Amino acid sequence: MRMKTALVSFIAAATLGAVTASAADITMRLHTLVKSPHPYNDMADSFKKEVEAKSGGSLKVKIFDSGTLGKDPAVLGEMKLGTVDLIIGSSSNAVKQVPEFQVFSLPYLYPGFDSLMKSVAPGSPVFEYYETVYANRDLGIKLLSMGASGNRHMSNAKGPVNSVADIQGMKMRTPPSPMIAKTWEALGTQPVSVAWTELYAAIQTGVADGLESSIAGYKGSKLYEVAPYLALTGHTIQVNHFSVSSKTWDKLSDEQKKIVSDAAIASQDYGVAKTREYEDAFIKSLQSENGVTVTRPDTAEFISKLSAVQDTLATELKLAEPFAIIKANR
Repeated sequence: MRMKTALVSFIAAATLGAVTASAADITMRLHTLVKSPHPYNDMADSFKKEVEAKSGGSLKVKIFDSGTLGKDPAVLGEMKLGTVDLIIGSSSNAVKQVPEFQVFSLPYLYPGFDSLMKSVAPGSPVFEYYETVYANRDLGIKLLSMGASGNRHMSNAKGPVNSVADIQGMKMRTPPSPMIAKTWEALGTQPVSVAWTELYAAIQTGVADGLESSIAGYKGSKLYEVAPYLALTGHTIQVNHFSVSSKTWDKLSDEQKKIVSDAAIASQDYGVAKTREYEDAFIKSLQSENGVTVTRPDTAEFISKLSAVQDTLATELKLAEPFAIIKANR
């Protein structure tokens, strides 16, 4: 009888041990769309190091950059199924799932990085609003953190841009965001929707004449080869979201959830630091090493053209609520 009891206890302990080990031994697949150097990939590296170190190796992170797992909208769909675990992506590439993200594409919404980072910090009214949006839309993903990933500027294949007059009629590539398309339409361009991974070829073949992007994205994807005229318009600050599959999140222990959450939040500060570092260095190297012509248009003209359309765009695209929350918390 004692032997039978001991055997049952041994089997139970072994089973519990196997379950515990299985639950703890998790490898998470983290997607980014961009090529290095880029703050998203720096954030991914930082997140990986912190998570693996603080979890004692029970959590592992495998990074898939350069869009190897697909485009952001498709990856977000995969995350609902749990086949991809994590994403660091542009809010403008997630508007199919989260239309409310379009508000961040409003021109000249924030005066600088510090204002934006304070506005979207976890616990802020803006962050809590998007947490609620995620839940209400049943996306199957959880928002971990948000942050800034660089000023967005415009570049093109045609010639230097010194004023709004220089871009009239230009075929302007925009991401899948009606807000961005309407912004550039208001400036007199012809918006063309092209996926980021197809953008180089689109400029090269004349499908599009120009684009708007962060400096890091422009540099990392070598778009200067086909669009060598860079205008520092600084029309928006690119906002990113760091999100996790709900299926993955539910597998984690409370301790693991805290490690993942803390690392995602910390990665945002690192991403901003790298963004600042890249912008200055990249502009210099683009001029000296890549033959890019850089102009600094008077942004007052751009602001004047676009300030009148902010409220109109927010109302048209049913973004009055997030716009009001942001205006009250920036």
